[in-house]
Amino acid sequence: MTRAFVFPGQGAQTIGMGRDLAEAYPEARAIFDEVDEALGEKLSALIWEGAQDDLTLTQNAQPALMATSLAAMRALEAEGVAVDTAAFVAGHSLGEYSALAAAGALSVADTARLLRTRGAAMQKAVPVGEGAMAALLGLDFATAQTVAEDAAQGEVCQAANDNDPAQVVVSGHKAAVERAVELAKEKGARRAVLLPVSAPFHCALMQPAADVMAEALAEVAIKAPAVPLVANVRAEAVSDPDTIRQLLVDQVTGSVRWRESVAWMAGQGVTETWEVGAGKALTGMIRRIDKSLATRTVGTPDEVKAAAETLAG
Repeated sequence: MTRAFVFPGQGAQTIGMGRDLAEAYPEARAIFDEVDEALGEKLSALIWEGAQDDLTLTQNAQPALMATSLAAMRALEAEGVAVDTAAFVAGHSLGEYSALAAAGALSVADTARLLRTRGAAMQKAVPVGEGAMAALLGLDFATAQTVAEDAAQGEVCQAANDNDPAQVVVSGHKAAVERAVELAKEKGARRAVLLPVSAPFHCALMQPAADVMAEALAEVAIKAPAVPLVANVRAEAVSDPDTIRQLLVDQVTGSVRWRESVAWMAGQGVTETWEVGAGKALTGMIRRIDKSLATRTVGTPDEVKAAAETLAG
């Protein structure tokens, strides 16, 4: 079996995530400690005992989800499963940072600080209430893209996430996104709903955040990852540090091409994906993209042990 490790994005956060990993594996606990130190605050306390509303704030959710993914990866490594047992790593939006940290391209401390900066910059880029995102379910990507273009009417409305064959998320000015919801229904969407997000991610309105990230990323060391990264905006593998740096900037305003990324990996011979971290959102998408891919979630000590035993067997 040829596998890819995939890392979840925003929306997977829950209070208590990763705590059982930290209690079971000192290596996982060390990740949370390192993130706390890098940020100069007890993010781990918020993750394990805080309020869901506080954890969901973009500037908290992003480093918190990365920490949980990295804790799961360290637990896997403690059980003898190294990152280079995979052919590729990939992540959904902020998950791309988790993937790069797991593959050794970014240090954990730099990744935590970058995600805190990214979250704050994305929140600040558009005043609350001016932007929106909506999920269009039951439309293929080409139709969803047409809906977004027709809804724009001089404002911004873009296909932000191409998640799977029947789920595309659009992002932009609130009025334009609301028009897209109505147009999608007219085009036969099974459902079209506004999402409970605080900003319109992955569209041109995020350009101020992309500028902030260009400056922040210029200051950090990026190494070639131990395993190639399948990049969101390219839907193919990259390993060159300078290319990765630029793609992380492009990703802020660019589409997350998840459906194409999974299809590309399958085309390269990947037969199974392991979702490392919180939740099962990517696993659901992957099953809808390619039913032939075996999927596994690795987010609890039991799942870590089961995954390790699979490889040992």
